[in-house]
Amino acid sequence: MSDAGAFTAPQRLPAWTALAGHARRLAARPIPALFADDPARAEHLSLHLDTPAAPGRSALIADFSKQRLDGDALADLFRLAREARLDDGIRRLFAGEAVNFTENRAAAHMAMRGGCPPPPGRGGDTRAMRAFALALRRGELTGASGKTLRRLINIGIGGSDLGPRLAVEALAIPGGGDGALQVDFVANIDPRELDAALARADAAATLFVVSSKSFGTAETLANASAARRWLCAALGEKAGIGAHFAAISNAPEAAAAFGIPPERVFPLPEWVGGRYSVWSATGLPLLAAIGEAAFDAFLAGGRTMDEHFRSAPFARNLPVWLGLAGLWNASFLHIQNLAALPYAHGLRSFPAWLQQLEMESNGKRTLRDGSQTEAATAPIVWGGAGTVGQHAFHQLLYQGTRAAALDFIVPVGEDEPRQRALVDNALAQSAALMAGRALDAARAALAHRGLPAAEIERLAPHLTSTGGQPSTTLLLPRLDAFHLGVLLALYEHKVFVEGWIWGINPFDQYGVELGKEMARALAAGEAGAQDASTARLARLAEAFRQTGRTEKK
Repeated sequence: MSDAGAFTAPQRLPAWTALAGHARRLAARPIPALFADDPARAEHLSLHLDTPAAPGRSALIADFSKQRLDGDALADLFRLAREARLDDGIRRLFAGEAVNFTENRAAAHMAMRGGCPPPPGRGGDTRAMRAFALALRRGELTGASGKTLRRLINIGIGGSDLGPRLAVEALAIPGGGDGALQVDFVANIDPRELDAALARADAAATLFVVSSKSFGTAETLANASAARRWLCAALGEKAGIGAHFAAISNAPEAAAAFGIPPERVFPLPEWVGGRYSVWSATGLPLLAAIGEAAFDAFLAGGRTMDEHFRSAPFARNLPVWLGLAGLWNASFLHIQNLAALPYAHGLRSFPAWLQQLEMESNGKRTLRDGSQTEAATAPIVWGGAGTVGQHAFHQLLYQGTRAAALDFIVPVGEDEPRQRALVDNALAQSAALMAGRALDAARAALAHRGLPAAEIERLAPHLTSTGGQPSTTLLLPRLDAFHLGVLLALYEHKVFVEGWIWGINPFDQYGVELGKEMARALAAGEAGAQDASTARLARLAEAFRQTGRTEKK
């Protein structure tokens, strides 16, 4: 699979045919029955990742026993990985070869955390970014009026927002204490998000970090321009606004034209994609929020997962198992949903981060040789933080008509009553969604309430749950910088495993570019650029604007 000529579509591989047979055999098999077949199933279908500094102590435990898998299906999934030459893909990824085959470049984001050597090219040196972030954290940087900069507002979108936002929410101490650096994130072009951040800010003490590799992202530049107008209004047009800006970008000339000093423009390597960039200069807000020791622990967590992925045999390789389970659910069991369920408030943005990682990476149909896939690829990713989701969308998971695969992410944390309850809820949800509740069990539950027989028969069907929702549970000792790094790198590599076997490129996003082109054409009013519906809606929107202008007068 080293080039398009050697590529074989996965559906043509012998293991794919065997797996289709396993899927037919297991589709109607209750998952609890698989436990009856193998009483040691939980041990056989679990993996542990050792903590490097403490061999024998787990940094992460992954339980796949609630997946609709048995030993025969798993063996053929490993065979599929071998036939697809996944080992060669992993080697090429870590060697810095052009695994991003449409753009003919490496995908070596692991180099930013020391997981592999950096390919040639600028942007891999983060010393200047580190010095700047640490000076900001220590209160050594001042704005135009001489006031210490104590608030950082990151302006970005997609990978320039989701990764650092998630990590700051997970790791920064809430409030931070008097005088601590406060970090906000603005991504939406809707003015309300920036306005909300500005309402909490003192212009004289605020730094804006504009994060855009090209310094041409429309939403980011619109928000950055609005922030500049706000600063000028508060501090004066000639107040030295550049003291209140920094940029993460590979376009220093464009940043300079905006008014950002060259020494405050920190580049990204071309071999780091946006959704993989939190480890790079894009992590400036994270470094400023948590400090160098914690940031280095975050990198060490990612590097630990890199080494595991690169060296562990498939039978003990966490990203390989997670990727194969995802591929099995999407391509063979035809489960089109993946619910990401982090049982930690600090991971509340994890589903949004994973949406971009999975759906932007593998939400594609064109294969390496230019043909179209016959298999379902990336599922729709959604979710929310437990236990909040239990009182919202879990109802559909229990009694709705749609199958969903579930990933429970559970940091165990401290021995404190509410934290214990949080973990207990996560484990109970995975068990109940697998087992469901049959009609006889529903009758027994109602009888326990002392209801009359007729009422039991009337209500019992409404208490049934089919169960059978397959899930993986990831157990972490705690939510800290090291374990967050382990978790994020695990999912990055999972996505690579899936993309490689499906034969698609997880490192480009041409569909996103199409949407941007359409938006630019609409804004420019290009004749014939829109269909009749879109053109009419644009005219109606303009009519609303005109009405608003008249009302303001």
